[in-house]
Amino acid sequence: MHDLVIRNGTIVDGSGNPPFTGDLAVDGQQISEIGRETGRGRREINADGHFVTPGFVDLHTHLDAQIGWDPQLRPVCWHGVTTVLMGNCGVTFAPCKPKDRDLLAGMMETVEDIPKDAILSGLPWDWESYGEYLNSIATLGPGLNVAGMVGHCAVRFYVMGERAVEEQATDDEKQEIANIVGQSIADGAVGFSTNRFPSHTLPDGRSIPGTFAHHDELIRIAEKVRPHDALMQNVLDFDRLELENDELLKKLANTSKVRILFSYGVGSENTSGAEGCAFVDELNGVDADVSALTIPRGTGFLFGLQASVPALDIWGQRRHLGTHWAKLAENDFEGRWRRIQDTENRQKLIAEAKQQDHRLLRHWLNHSYWLGAEDTPNYLAKPSDSLFALSENAGEHWSETFIRLTLESQGKGLFTWRMYNRNLDAVSDFLPHPNVYPGLTDAGAHVSQVMDSGAPTFILSHWVRDRGIYSIEQGIQKLSSGPARVIGLKNRGSLKVGYAADVNVFDLNSLNEGYPYLVHDFPGGAPRFLQKSTGYKATIVNGVINVEDGELTEDRTGKVLLHGK
Repeated sequence: MHDLVIRNGTIVDGSGNPPFTGDLAVDGQQISEIGRETGRGRREINADGHFVTPGFVDLHTHLDAQIGWDPQLRPVCWHGVTTVLMGNCGVTFAPCKPKDRDLLAGMMETVEDIPKDAILSGLPWDWESYGEYLNSIATLGPGLNVAGMVGHCAVRFYVMGERAVEEQATDDEKQEIANIVGQSIADGAVGFSTNRFPSHTLPDGRSIPGTFAHHDELIRIAEKVRPHDALMQNVLDFDRLELENDELLKKLANTSKVRILFSYGVGSENTSGAEGCAFVDELNGVDADVSALTIPRGTGFLFGLQASVPALDIWGQRRHLGTHWAKLAENDFEGRWRRIQDTENRQKLIAEAKQQDHRLLRHWLNHSYWLGAEDTPNYLAKPSDSLFALSENAGEHWSETFIRLTLESQGKGLFTWRMYNRNLDAVSDFLPHPNVYPGLTDAGAHVSQVMDSGAPTFILSHWVRDRGIYSIEQGIQKLSSGPARVIGLKNRGSLKVGYAADVNVFDLNSLNEGYPYLVHDFPGGAPRFLQKSTGYKATIVNGVINVEDGELTEDRTGKVLLHGK
């Protein structure tokens, strides 16, 4: 008798092969049998009418801090994810000397919007090396599997101290940095991450360490990464794609021959899907292995009574539209709801908004979209449905439209200001490229500003079910075996006998994201968005059900996945 049998499901094994109907048996932590007629199980799941697939692999998260106080890793656990990759964008908490803890926590706060106090109080900080960090988080009992990369910023700080921010490393320091990266991978890191985006800054406004490091420093690091067959993850300077970073990625890909993952966006005013595909093709020269990761929809800053209220500059320094808007913002949700229900106060808010220079707001208004008031958010609004267009069509000032829709949704409705991948037609041209993966959820980061952890559910519900740019087998491959290969996982990402039993069972027809909602459950009561889903019957991690019918079980059977182990 098997421990678990998933019976009569439509099995999509993650390899890209066509689906077939059958049973899948689990014994211990492994898949033990896949076939037409499998023996009985101590626990059985009737998967008739459901797809049975590998668990999903999220390639871009910043759950490095959150795992300390939320080992279930919500909300990605509600969207079929069974393995997450942490340590992206060059920002990690190890290696770290005790005197540098405050500095690394402050850097994570400014780069990723994770509250510094939550980081310092929510993690045990009982490590110095990256391998010790991995050992520490293993003791937390994560609900999902966790893989980690060592970050350039932390390694540079560790070796160079304050000089790491603005100075170039000496030859000896470059070698020490590379050696620490190599040792971190030997101790279990699945790769190395770096960040060359100048807008990612420290609390004092200076760009984070490594942003302007000479190429030879990264080549030397790559020479330590390559023998381990590990990964190099890159965040580019998006204003210099055709200059420095294009050159750097080519050097890394064609000289050091390491596997490379980088973040990329299409669908803005200046890029198209075809241009993105050509860029990825160009990077994949002889023997190169370069993969691009992109968000599968238009995304950006969420605002509404639940979160931030409108301001002149949404992403950078904020300036309120007036005294009454400032008073609205300083309240909690209940206070905001009371103020906006008051007729006199609404008139004052509208009057202040009308005093602003319309030209300063036009770009923001043209790229802000109402997510609706239904159970499932509307991520598909067209330019004709922007906040500006909605107000024009209704003969209202934009602030009147904002307030009206907020009242109609009982204050819970949200707008999204699309910063990335605004044109879904361009995104649809980019996603099918064999070296492009949809994802970039940023789970665990920008927690009170952005909510893209539901990306796997969107990929399946929109790009597979509704649009058909992926077949079901292609979509599952993009979410499972493809990302597993990028990380270097050898026995996950596919449904095969002997592989780890990370499995999803879901009804594609009812698969949808839930509406984002704000909670205050970070240490110190700091806020973050959560988002649930519908359609998942079960998500299984290492042979044990982690989520059943949308609810977390009490079991946490995730592992820290050590490179080469």
